[in-house]
Amino acid sequence: MTVAEIAPLTGKELLQKVKELSELSKRDTAKACGYYSTTKTGKARIDLTGFYDALLAARGISLEPEKKKDGRGREASYRVGVHKNGQIVIGSAYTQEMGLNPGDEFEIKVGYKHIHLKQLSEGQAGEEE
Repeated sequence: MTVAEIAPLTGKELLQKVKELSELSKRDTAKACGYYSTTKTGKARIDLTGFYDALLAARGISLEPEKKKDGRGREASYRVGVHKNGQIVIGSAYTQEMGLNPGDEFEIKVGYKHIHLKQLSEGQAGEEE
């Protein structure tokens, strides 16, 4: 097995190797830890992004936000579009996040290029202005 075929280091092994190679440059350290590939011309292409990602993961740091999933594999984008029939649908992810229940009512206020929804209190729900 040649050096190029060795899998990149991860976890505690990566942290230990980085500590041992503290006198080397970032690029040389990444290469020594296996984060590189060889081009057709034989030059080494250093994968600093992969190296940094592995280093952060080894230290227990995640840059990805924790996702709240409801098991359906979708998450709220906080954007909606107008459907062909002119309707705007607000999905259940938003209503659940706001703690809304079936039957809750809103007053719609239309402005220039925006729409405001004001939740009506239970006493106002059946009244007309």
